[in-house]
Amino acid sequence: MNEKILLVEDDLFLRDGLCEVLEKEGYCVTSAESFRQAKTLLNTDEFNLIILDVMLPDGNGFDLCVEIRKAGADSPILFLTSCDDEIQIVRGLDAGADDYVTKPFKLRELLSRIRALLRRGTKGVYKSGDLFIDSERMSVKKNGESVFITPTEFQILSMLIKNNGAITTRTALLQNIWDDNNNFIDDNTLSVHISRLREKIGAEHIKTVRGVGYRWEK
Repeated sequence: MNEKILLVEDDLFLRDGLCEVLEKEGYCVTSAESFRQAKTLLNTDEFNLIILDVMLPDGNGFDLCVEIRKAGADSPILFLTSCDDEIQIVRGLDAGADDYVTKPFKLRELLSRIRALLRRGTKGVYKSGDLFIDSERMSVKKNGESVFITPTEFQILSMLIKNNGAITTRTALLQNIWDDNNNFIDDNTLSVHISRLREKIGAEHIKTVRGVGYRWEK
């Protein structure tokens, strides 16, 4: 994991604490304590995720968010602030933010939101353990080597990964996966495709939840 995160927060204690936590999670973190400092960093580097506080000593996160979007940057933006008023939350989202977490927050929830935004910001590129999946090119690599995946298998793989850690039911798969002739697959065919996927990418990634469906695990 080498995703780059920009953290804009004027509270020194919170800023240092979050930087330490995020770096332990494997992220490359750059921090700023002001509007001006953040703009300088954004003009000289690119980030996979931007975390903004609303109240800054020389401006506010809403205006910074608007400027980021006007500049054409499409990195996910997460507001992290004590402003929990609904109007303020809507204002943040309207400014171009992707998510809004209010203080005080639960660390696990914040990390989960960050992971979700980073997955969304990869534009169809997913990394999971030794696997690299590019949905735009419909390509899969395992340990750096290409793996042949049929279009139907790729549909199944994409659904499982997007629900990373959560159960994907067999019913959902049967209702959303179709074969080369644009026909929905049946129950037996689904089992065959799951079996073949396990052979190609590793059975440890696709766990069976008996009577329900499957769960993707790193």
